[in-house]
Amino acid sequence: MTSPLSDQLATALSARAPLIECLLAEGTEAYRVFHGSVEGVPGLTVDRYGDTLLVQTFHQTLSADELATIESFYATALPGLSVLWNDRSAANSRVANALAGAASSAAAVPREFSEMGVKYQFQGRHEGQDPWLFLDLRAARRRVMAEAEGKSVLNLFAYTCGVGVAAAKAGAAHVVNVDFSASSLAVGKENARLNALPIRVRFIKSDVFPALRQLANQGQAQRVRGKRMPPFPVLEPRQFDLVFLDPPRYAKSPFGVVDLVNDYPAVFNLALRTTVEGGTLICCNNVAQVSADDWLGQLQRSAKKIGRPIREAEWIAPEADFPSPDGKPPLKVVLLRV
Repeated sequence: MTSPLSDQLATALSARAPLIECLLAEGTEAYRVFHGSVEGVPGLTVDRYGDTLLVQTFHQTLSADELATIESFYATALPGLSVLWNDRSAANSRVANALAGAASSAAAVPREFSEMGVKYQFQGRHEGQDPWLFLDLRAARRRVMAEAEGKSVLNLFAYTCGVGVAAAKAGAAHVVNVDFSASSLAVGKENARLNALPIRVRFIKSDVFPALRQLANQGQAQRVRGKRMPPFPVLEPRQFDLVFLDPPRYAKSPFGVVDLVNDYPAVFNLALRTTVEGGTLICCNNVAQVSADDWLGQLQRSAKKIGRPIREAEWIAPEADFPSPDGKPPLKVVLLRV
């Protein structure tokens, strides 16, 4: 390290002071306080979720001295917050460090926090690996809330339904969340319950491909090339005013392949067909090596090819707690008027 770890943590926190003041004023108590990849310690992140600071390591584990430094620094700089360390530096990114006694019990207890006045659940240790809300998507959720009033919203690859719940809280008329994971949707349902939403949000457990094909009025066959497909819910064709598309980097199922590097259009074209003429499609790509300009060009060509050209494109950059000195953040989010 070029400087003591405590100095790096202090510099990062000081740089965020104006943002944190604004976030707290609007009711947001979840944000990144240290983004190691650009703040001096690659693979180390520290995120606040309510009363917890979640420390994660992705490249190498922490020494006892380093962990003690982190705990000591934040005990003074952000008093009253507990520190939880999840070591994900193993090749499979699974949390590897065991917790004992009270620490283990505390990490398994669901807690609440707020973002822009919306309540969400956080649990430090659960059956998955990732936190239940991705903080770099806050700018996108903010934009969804600004766009959602009175509109129908489709949230694809919904995970714990943060976008869908935020849209409903902001006055959306109809919200549908689609995800294959029952456990993720269960968290989403609890998020909806926490907010006493004015509408009944819909949660659909399904592979995204058959859901989109049916919504886009293309249908999903029960058998493909003589092979019976896994079960999927039957849906009526429908288009939405606002569609949010946040696929994983790569996923393969009997229904299709999601590949953000080589074939984003496979899922993008279907999502576009479920967006009303004159509507809005917000697309995400979290692969760092994908060029933003190249990706947008691909989307524009794909949209034109299916007769739904993009009328306007606007980038939504992560907020200041996810700094990007070169202006090329790994997470790319673009709002498309179609």
